[in-house]
Amino acid sequence: MKTNSVVDFAWVTAGVIITALGLDMFLIPNKIAAGGVSGAATVVHYIIGLPVGITMLFMNIPLFIMGISRLGLTFGFRSLYGTVSLSVAIDLLNRFLPVPTEDSLLAALYGGVMVGLGLGLVFRYRGTTGGTDLAAALIRSYKGINIGQALFMVDALVVISAGLTFHSWELAMYALITIFISAWMIDLVQEGISYAKAFFIISDKQEAVVNALFNNMDRGVTALKGKGLYTQTDREVLFIVVTRSEVSTLKNVVYNVDPAAFVILTDVREVLGEGFKYYGNQ
Repeated sequence: MKTNSVVDFAWVTAGVIITALGLDMFLIPNKIAAGGVSGAATVVHYIIGLPVGITMLFMNIPLFIMGISRLGLTFGFRSLYGTVSLSVAIDLLNRFLPVPTEDSLLAALYGGVMVGLGLGLVFRYRGTTGGTDLAAALIRSYKGINIGQALFMVDALVVISAGLTFHSWELAMYALITIFISAWMIDLVQEGISYAKAFFIISDKQEAVVNALFNNMDRGVTALKGKGLYTQTDREVLFIVVTRSEVSTLKNVVYNVDPAAFVILTDVREVLGEGFKYYGNQ
């Protein structure tokens, strides 16, 4: 097995363990069924007493069969590894873990953070845990089906079922909090915290602005073709990406040259390439 693959599987394993901790310590004992296969398995657990991990594994079997027939064998190993290891970790760890809180809000918040962090690591290193993400791959293979809407309907159905089963709409609302927090954490882990800023600069003194940027900042500048639709005038839009610490310097450089410049500043989640980081250095 290649070194990169070993590293990937190590991170996927870490993500699986963190996800299992979030479920075992916060969500499952507090009856928070936050959508997906894990939420459905939590509902089943409290109805018939079947362990959550085993239930998740059984629920994923038909998804795997459909996936192999629809998508082929190439997707299978990473999905199989993530799914089986998560199911095993949930049922193995719950025997030894404490339940830190019985407060549903705290459980929803901390459970959402841990599950989102764990799944974010799994996804970032090209793994899956079956369930919702495997369902997404299957849905994506069919034309004319909106993935977001389909998965939202699945999560909503699980949350509603939990509310009916536990006779508590408050628990259903806490589950929604967990879903939103875990989704936010997944995006944060995959995209990173905004550490860079992108500037779009429109100036009538473009050449002078570019020279000033080259003389004062060690950053490349790209000219994008643009057109003012009101004036019907062709012009170029300057594009430059800088770190947070360089934002004030860039503003000063631009406005010292052209006080009338039009500048747009936006967050950048990740930058790959010269002056920042290269793909693979995650």
